[in-house]
Amino acid sequence: MSGGSVEVSVVLPAYNEEATIENTVETTLDTLESFLPSNSFEVIVAEDGCDDRTPDIADRMAAEDSRVRHFHSDERLGRGGALNRAFEAANGETLVYFDTDLATDMRHLEELVESVRSGEYDVATGSRWMPGDEADRPAKRDFASRGFNGLTRLFLGSGLRDHQCGFKAFDRAALFDLLENVEDEHWFWDTEVLVRAQRRGYRVKEFAVDWTPKGDTKVDLVRDVFGMGGQILRCWWEFAVQPRISRRVSMAFGVLLTVMAVFLMGKYLPLERVLTEMSNANPVLVGIAAIVYIISWPLRGARYRDILEELGYTETTGFLTGAIFISQTGNLVFPARAGDAVRAYVVKARRAIPYPTGFASLAVERVFDLLTITVMAGTVLLGLTVTGQATELVQAVIGAKEGQAAKVAVGVAAGVGFAAIAAVVAIVVSARSDRNLVRGAMQRVSSDSYADHVAGIVERFTADVQTVAGDRDAFIRVGASSLAIWSLDVVTALLVLVAFEGVALDPVTLVTIGFFAVSVGNLAKVLPLSPGGVGLYEAAFTVFVWGLTPLTWEIALGAAILDHAVKNVVTLVGGVGSMFSLNVSLTTAVEEGSEMSVDSDPTSLDD
Repeated sequence: MSGGSVEVSVVLPAYNEEATIENTVETTLDTLESFLPSNSFEVIVAEDGCDDRTPDIADRMAAEDSRVRHFHSDERLGRGGALNRAFEAANGETLVYFDTDLATDMRHLEELVESVRSGEYDVATGSRWMPGDEADRPAKRDFASRGFNGLTRLFLGSGLRDHQCGFKAFDRAALFDLLENVEDEHWFWDTEVLVRAQRRGYRVKEFAVDWTPKGDTKVDLVRDVFGMGGQILRCWWEFAVQPRISRRVSMAFGVLLTVMAVFLMGKYLPLERVLTEMSNANPVLVGIAAIVYIISWPLRGARYRDILEELGYTETTGFLTGAIFISQTGNLVFPARAGDAVRAYVVKARRAIPYPTGFASLAVERVFDLLTITVMAGTVLLGLTVTGQATELVQAVIGAKEGQAAKVAVGVAAGVGFAAIAAVVAIVVSARSDRNLVRGAMQRVSSDSYADHVAGIVERFTADVQTVAGDRDAFIRVGASSLAIWSLDVVTALLVLVAFEGVALDPVTLVTIGFFAVSVGNLAKVLPLSPGGVGLYEAAFTVFVWGLTPLTWEIALGAAILDHAVKNVVTLVGGVGSMFSLNVSLTTAVEEGSEMSVDSDPTSLDD
């Protein structure tokens, strides 16, 4: 058929529809021909990775009728992805789609098409929730649909009653204008298009339709809870929150939080006693602590070099150490861990390492950080058990002053530790297995095609981790350097602590409490509530040192503040020097890196 004569293109998204697709196409052709010239429309079967006879049937029908076209995909694209692909290839100025089960009565097709074709509306959609419809929904569909549409109206400000009815028409120019910003390619596609159309001021018509459910449905954990719910939150953040968060506002908010924290501490805590303890600290030991922490930075660069080499890129330790310095300086200056994306920008801008590899290498590093903390904790606890001191530690956590806070901190550390071990074990096992364990596990909790999309994201991440974890030599090298980095981090804190007057703990207690205080302090910094985790690290460190030792809270808090200050000063000096050396603007790096940030941003545990 000549593309120039086509006014209306109807797309039928199809997945394993061998039993119904022929009838659906024939019914669609007959209905369109009842109100349109026979050469003014086309029907496109957007076949989405079917593994039944649907492709063969669609090919045959396309060969028999020039008004029928078939687009095949070897892999699942998702409903939104299949629609996008078909609409791009469509010839009509009015673009239509509806579900192939023909749940919506086809007598409404003329109203749907003409609402847009006439120029009166830019978008038209059927509705099962408007007065006058005759939708007969099972109770569980009714509840899920009402809940989803209610949340969409509440969070996204939509004025429509039904966003997911598979019966829609679009003006071509309007749709492609909207699709420039539509991110979802699966079940939320309909909703996002409708919400964005309303926000852009396009004319949207919603009209009642007769709808009869075909087949059964069920609440799907991945699609309905993580998928649809997560997409509502994503759009809400984009529409309602993100426009209000400029760099100036973020920095002002961070400064305000810091000022409030200092004010409250000065009001409710006798800080002069803390400052007195800090002023009496041994400057030589504090200086040695700074030197020890400086030594850990080339180790960070060497570890990052080993990770990148496993991913196929070879760089110098010096350059990579500078990139880490700059990214961690970004985390100190900007809130919400904005510096995490800086490293990917730096290695891309200066060494042409692709963004996906930059983010993947950062994720691999985080996994090893979590695993190392857990292994060190297990080693300490094992040593205490052998020496018979584990019982004393448990009693201290349960019964010591501020014991409840200590128990919570231990619980957080244990939970993250066990999760890290389980994740790494699963990744290593998957790397050594011919079976696709990630997709298999996902399919156990979800039968929907959205699970394929989520599994693909997880697989891309685990594949990079598997590259390192699956190579024994690489695993040992990266693991050993991670152990050295975190050991030096703990030694830095211990040197600062013993620099205070009156600290006379036995070596076993000092190492044990020092390790837990530093570990839980860094875990607390995962929450992106302040630039560099200032305040969070100090609070967690103080809880352990004060709660589990005879030391006063003034010494504990003073040591926490001084320890964090030493580490942050080293980071800032190294970051500023690296920016001059590599000719990198921190603000530019934050802006560019944030734009390229991936969906699953890795958790940060850097100091």
